[in-house]
Amino acid sequence: MSNQSNKIDWALVHEMSAQYGHIVPNMRFGKENVVPSGTNFAPGIDMTPKWAIPEKVVINTTVTGGFFSKNINPQQPITTQEIYESLRASCQAGAPMVHVHVRDAQGFNGLDMDLYHQVLDPLREEFPDVVVDGCVVSYKEGYWDRMVEILKAGLLDTTPINTTANYASDRLFAPYPHHIIEKCELVQTYNVHPQLAIFTDGDVDNAYRYLIAPGLLEAPYTWCVVPGLPGCSPTSSPEVMIESVMHIVHRIREISDQRIMICSGGRGSSYMVTLALLLGLDIRVGMEDTIWKWPHKDELIQTNVECFESMRTIAHLLGREVYTAQELRTELGLKAR
Repeated sequence: MSNQSNKIDWALVHEMSAQYGHIVPNMRFGKENVVPSGTNFAPGIDMTPKWAIPEKVVINTTVTGGFFSKNINPQQPITTQEIYESLRASCQAGAPMVHVHVRDAQGFNGLDMDLYHQVLDPLREEFPDVVVDGCVVSYKEGYWDRMVEILKAGLLDTTPINTTANYASDRLFAPYPHHIIEKCELVQTYNVHPQLAIFTDGDVDNAYRYLIAPGLLEAPYTWCVVPGLPGCSPTSSPEVMIESVMHIVHRIREISDQRIMICSGGRGSSYMVTLALLLGLDIRVGMEDTIWKWPHKDELIQTNVECFESMRTIAHLLGREVYTAQELRTELGLKAR
């Protein structure tokens, strides 16, 4: 029922109705009613060009990381066998790239060469083309030398370089500037493709001033954006998530319009990487950066392969296809295995 106390000037309405009637003006100007790309008056003027969205997308599957224990998610892969089986399932499903950590006897992120071999040797044998993205961080005495040995051994195809200093939840993570610079040099020396790992917008500036502006990092650049964890760029609501992602993407594009990967982190989880697919970006999914399937529920991720498969389906529905491992090696300029 309409509002009886409205302030419409009904006298004017009735006057106009009597003068013009109720036939809606609907005239055709030219051959077509609506020209989807422009106008009949200027054929060939395209006002709706195709979006610059890459057809191909990287889905990097990260199976465990160094954040979460089985106390947080009972399905979290911890042992080398669990990590290997999770990686293998993802590769069998078609994952072109996998992000690898190994855990020590206490369940923390480690740099034990033997553990890496236990995980990667059988994986490489069955899936020689898969791109192995390994996270090697020198956070203990002796770990720098271990990191060098892992890079030198050729176990990894690509690795993040963290240009950050933050409290990721209750953990201080702050590589020294000299560490960032030396690691970048080492990674490139051993022909491992570097990723610039970004947790907040200030990390973009750090990457630029320490690595890009001095000319140490060779193009093309690959950016790996990890929002969502407490202490990182916030994703506390859909609006905040979009603002955080877009702000960092804009900051990166001030420097370069090259490959950007958004990680499924924290509460933003699957919604955040769906946004990345809409933006034409690459994505990283899996159990390293989040425990939740969706940001509006508490349901936990059960397997990494489900993360890969669900986001591959969404990519397909958006008209994008996942690189094969061999295609991705070529795209990143990596040598064949």
